[in-house]
Parts: sequence; structure tokens; C-alpha cells
Amino acid sequence: MGVIKIENLVRDYGGGKGVYDVSFQVNQGEAFGFLGPNGAGKTTTIRHLMGFLKPESGKCTICGLDCWKERDKVQAVLGYLPGEISFFDDMSGGEYLKFIGEYRKNGAKTRKEELLERFELDPGSRIKKMSKGMKQKLGIVAAFMHDPDILILDEPTSGLDPLMQSRFVELVAEEKKRGKTVLMSSHMFEEVERTCDRIGIIRKGRMVAIDSAGALHERHTRSYTVTLENEAAARAFAADFGGICNGVHVTVAARQSLEEIFMNYYGGEKHDEHGTVPA
Repeated sequence: MGVIKIENLVRDYGGGKGVYDVSFQVNQGEAFGFLGPNGAGKTTTIRHLMGFLKPESGKCTICGLDCWKERDKVQAVLGYLPGEISFFDDMSGGEYLKFIGEYRKNGAKTRKEELLERFELDPGSRIKKMSKGMKQKLGIVAAFMHDPDILILDEPTSGLDPLMQSRFVELVAEEKKRGKTVLMSSHMFEEVERTCDRIGIIRKGRMVAIDSAGALHERHTRSYTVTLENEAAARAFAADFGGICNGVHVTVAARQSLEEIFMNYYGGEKHDEHGTVPA
């Protein structure tokens, strides 16, 4: 069942910026990784889902609700983590979470304390004195604390250290087991591969691949044939590298990483040591 649906979405800012005929859906209990560099169209797509932008053409729905016309109802059922979070800097973390809870009218239903403990966040600190990582943790707590059934997360681990990234991945895995639906935009290959059932790759505002992680790996497996000096050497080589021996010839399949698959679609554009592609 498609909980989140995007159908032929178009938003053209000119100069090749925007999204063009984007279509995909996220099913109940599924984590969908929305992969692409900064500027590819991930955040623009998400802003349409949140009802912040009106489509020029096409349609976005969540639970059958039109994301533009019924955005108040849509936003009421979501947990949302924006790529760039706007805080009230003079508030403490605790005051901010209280404000968000009252705005959503959560009542007594909250996972706040559990999440603060998981991410080792002291809510008593003033937001303006928090580091980037602390602010990101605060945003995660705000997105998850009302226990929403649908989560839309835009670059959720930006600024987190490796330990907190791992805890976030564990949290998403737990939420999936509870039947939650997750759309996660990212350009961090490892977290997408560890959390997502299916992956969509967007390039210059257009979807270039949508498939399961397994299917993407299978489609982009490379095979190499090596010729050895004799059959005994070929058999030994095949045993060491998991190849298929045919006389003196050995065929070895090399499974590409998600990063390598991504770079196939981006034509070898440069990326940094963290596995991200700069804008």
C-alpha cells in the first residue's frame, strides 16, 4: 500500500534547477532512501510533500490526502526533520520541545525522555550555545517524540558523530519493525544502505533509478575473467576469490558498493572521503 505517493511532480525554477516528472511511492512499513547530492531536487520534493510548495503540475499525497490542499491534515500525521532546522535560539532545548509538543497537541503521548537519553542530549542548554550535532539531535527528538506513523527525514544525520549516526540507524530499524513508513533523503551511502528497503536516485531533478538495494547491486555487478598458467592455478584462484573455473579461465563477479552504483549514474563526478557528493 502506497502511503506516500508522488505522481509526475514538476517544479521548474529555471536554469536546470527544480524537479521534473518525479514519480515514486513509499509503502507502509518501508524505509525509502532518497539519494542524491545537494541541489539534485531532494529537498524540493520533500517540501512539496510537506505542503510548503504547490506543484506546477503533478500531485503529492500522503495517506490519500492532497499534500497541498490538505496540508494541515498531512502535517498532523507526520514526523518531519528538515534539512536546515530553524530554531528559536533564545529557548532551551527543553522549552523548544515543549513548544513543539503543545503546537502538535500531543498531550501525554511522548517519547521525549527515551529519545533524549538515547542521543545523550541535555535539553537544559540554550539552543544558541548548542553545537551543530546537538541541534541535529534536538531536531531528531522533535521529529520522533510524538511517535508518528510516517517520518520524512531530510539529511537526518548531518552533523552527528559516528556513534550517534549508528544510534540513529538503529532507531530507524526499530521504527520499521513497528510498521512505520520512512522517507529518508540523504547523500550518506552507508546509512541508506543500512536502513532502506528501496532506493531512489535523483539526478538534476529527474529520477534515474528506483529499486531495492539488492536489485541495484545485482544489476551493477561486474564480471572479470582471469586466465591462469594452468588448471591447478586456476582452481586455486577460484577457491580464493569465489570465482567459477573453466579450464585455465576463472570468472569472478565483483559486487559494486552503493557509492559506486551512485557514481555510475553521476558519470564519475568527484566525491569526498565521507562518501558524499558536493553540490
